[in-house]
Amino acid sequence: PMEAEAEVRLLLQEAQESIEAARSYRQELRQRLRGLQQAREQIRESATLTRDVLEQHFSDLKGTLKKLLDERLMSLLQEVDAIAQESIKPLDECQKLIEHGISTADDLLREGESAVHGDVGQQNEKLCSFTKKALHIQLDSLPEVPSLVDVPCLSAQLDDCLLTILKDQIFRHGTVASRPPVQLEEFVEKPGGILVRWCKVDDDFIPQDYRLQYRKSTATHFEDVYVGSETEFIVLHIDPNVDYQFRVCARGDGRQEWSPWSVPQIGRTTLVPHEWTTGLEGYSLSSRRNIALRNDSQSCGVLYSKAPTYSCGQTLTFRIETVGQPDRRDSLGVCVEQQNGSDSLQRDKAVCISTNGAVFVNGKEMTNQLPAVTSGSTVTFDMEVVQLGPCGNEGGNSKLRVTISSNNREVVFDWVLDQCCGSLYFGCSFSYPGWKVLVF
Repeated sequence: PMEAEAEVRLLLQEAQESIEAARSYRQELRQRLRGLQQAREQIRESATLTRDVLEQHFSDLKGTLKKLLDERLMSLLQEVDAIAQESIKPLDECQKLIEHGISTADDLLREGESAVHGDVGQQNEKLCSFTKKALHIQLDSLPEVPSLVDVPCLSAQLDDCLLTILKDQIFRHGTVASRPPVQLEEFVEKPGGILVRWCKVDDDFIPQDYRLQYRKSTATHFEDVYVGSETEFIVLHIDPNVDYQFRVCARGDGRQEWSPWSVPQIGRTTLVPHEWTTGLEGYSLSSRRNIALRNDSQSCGVLYSKAPTYSCGQTLTFRIETVGQPDRRDSLGVCVEQQNGSDSLQRDKAVCISTNGAVFVNGKEMTNQLPAVTSGSTVTFDMEVVQLGPCGNEGGNSKLRVTISSNNREVVFDWVLDQCCGSLYFGCSFSYPGWKVLVF
């Protein structure tokens, strides 16, 4: 009986496992079926949209071509009218001259016939008057009438090769692509932003520029956020924990038109944006508090972040928007804690770079140096934990591998801390006004 009961339990267990496997299998099949339905719907929707675009485009082309042909016809007809009027004008003047001569000759004939057949007593006087008038009129002077070969004979020259050229161009106009030449590849969360990467998926397509657009999931229209030759871009001013829709297209080498859009994809960030702290007299902040400007105030000190929002594994980026007069005490970097009495990050529990490119670790200058920062320079900090000691009420220690990059050069070193730090502050200090720095 015990063996039979154990066998039943075993069979029940196997049956339960089979049921769970069947349930999981059914769930997976249903999910794949939904994927097929989405793919089918995408094909149908994109085909419908493509048909509408083609019909609208060729309808616009027909209207434009008809308008252009009508305008050209009207121009040629006006040219015919202008040539005809200009050519007929001297003929009309010649005709008036001839008609006037005929009228004068008629009058002269009547007067001559009257003088010849008039009374004998007045005949001599009339004949003398008629003869003088005839000599005065110059009956041997005739207006010149142009021959037909000398006057315009209008005609139209119409080259039938235009139809051949148009036919060839029309037959080559437009293409239908089964998929866009570029697609979105990766979304990387950034504090208050998203790093968007894309790639070319058509080997025959040679891109010249890319165009990235985005919109909030609640918005109706996309807006341009980047146009250029790079294949990645950090989109800033992203609200945390909000879905954004992205799409990208490309322009082929030597072409003016953009390719079809990629399949839209959803990206989001869970990281709150980096912000400078408010209230420090020597600095003015932008509305989003991610840009700090060293103003004309004589007050100096370190401007820190609002909170310790930089964590290991992230990339912290400072971008110099404008520059002022440099000073050896200037600094950009990260620190364990705020020290309001300090005027630079060149101190203990901090790593930083000066505007002249010098790198400081816990207040000591390294032998390796980076290029001096200039307007448009980007300085990045990357950190990873390489050793973590015990963390408790009595503290602990850790070693961080730090990489500071600037102007295509970098320094790498280990930063030993006497306490465990899950997150760090960032900060900056400038002795003279004019420096403006963006953090993201």
